[in-house]
Amino acid sequence: MFTPKIPPPDTAPTPGTSLVQPLTGITHTPACTCHTSSSVAPAALVSRPAVQLTPGSLLVAAAGGTAMVLIIGTVLVSMLLATAITAASVAICAVVLRSLLNRPNNR
Repeated sequence: MFTPKIPPPDTAPTPGTSLVQPLTGITHTPACTCHTSSSVAPAALVSRPAVQLTPGSLLVAAAGGTAMVLIIGTVLVSMLLATAITAASVAICAVVLRSLLNRPNNR
């Protein structure tokens, strides 16, 4: 029952053949004719100059990166602080409820 059933050698496919027949005779029509014309070069194939960074653009990029780090850091620290404040208030509420429920006759 759990042993594999191996087909007899005459019906098993050989390693060089495939059970799926290749598709032949199918032609593909292009979706657009923008790349078929060789007289006009497409805009994507036009060579563009490399990106040149000036000292001003480097300064702007450094300032923008610094601002992003500071803003993201501030948001993360405030979320951590909100979590810590919430945890502290839940702990205080738990202590107060425990003291009220453990000694109801001592009041």
